Amino acid sequence: MSDRRSDTREGDDARGGRRGSIERDGGDDATAEPPRVSVVIPAYRRADVLPRAIDGALAQTVTALEVIVVDDGSPDDTESVVRAYDDPRVRYVAHETNRGVSAARNTGVDAARGDYVAFLDSDDEWLPRKLDRQLAVLDAKGADWIGVYCDYATVGGGLGARLAALVSERVFRAGAPREGGRELAESLLTMRVFMGPGSTLLVARDALDGLAFDEGLSIYEDWDLVLRLLARGKLAHVAEPLAVVHDTGDAPPDAYARNDRRYLERNADLVADLEGRGIDVARIHRMGLVGHYLHEGRFRDALSYLDPGVLARPGDLLRLAWWTCVGARVALRT
Repeated sequence: MSDRRSDTREGDDARGGRRGSIERDGGDDATAEPPRVSVVIPAYRRADVLPRAIDGALAQTVTALEVIVVDDGSPDDTESVVRAYDDPRVRYVAHETNRGVSAARNTGVDAARGDYVAFLDSDDEWLPRKLDRQLAVLDAKGADWIGVYCDYATVGGGLGARLAALVSERVFRAGAPREGGRELAESLLTMRVFMGPGSTLLVARDALDGLAFDEGLSIYEDWDLVLRLLARGKLAHVAEPLAVVHDTGDAPPDAYARNDRRYLERNADLVADLEGRGIDVARIHRMGLVGHYLHEGRFRDALSYLDPGVLARPGDLLRLAWWTCVGARVALRT
């Protein structure tokens, strides 16, 4: 999930690229050997932390790569930060105006020349063997395995958030399928798997042909793309925290509610199939929104998404108690 800004999308030009994007340096040597991996980093107002992401990509033990930084119309020093790298593997692509993270990633995929595309958010970073481990796992799989993701560690968010995430992982998501095709899609849609694909996913470039991030989504856009990929093939899982995700704040609960609605509508067939089998996907997502509103101390809004059946679900009741305590602290502070 991502907290980004613009939901607009411009059309494609005659060469297949996105109108309004300009590559200002690099990427013009037709004789250069294509990289094995194209790393796509969307960036907007992140000049202060962007070097962390670029450095993590360039430090990979897999050296046959290119790092495509897509500047999504930033008003800060993003361009000068990227230009400061004296490395031919670093490419700078710019949007003339801010169009949102989905559009930036789509532009990066359009520009990619590698056999694989790996996504990295501009405020996150990788451990040096991240791509190496993922490629090794994927190479050992069959032809129907089109990508791989890894676990990640989270920095920031406070001790309470880390404890809640740990309990949720060990209790509520234990036993969920972590790789495969349809079974992984069901785990993702029912929130039993949190894969952070914006910084953990590596996928075969040709598997993305005809696919794009939904530029009408500013949250769940990476999960939505993964669901479409899983309709084409399987994703493998590396059970090692090879990415570091920095918690730099969250989107407003109302944005989660809007994006959640669109996300479920776009995947209505899978939702209907699961609900036909007795899995209440809508309730699961409503419960997630309850948590977002309670974390902001907005009790009335949280109540509008809560169903009376929560009293009969010990797991949800436990989460509700925790979220209520967090919301009470927020309300007292404000």
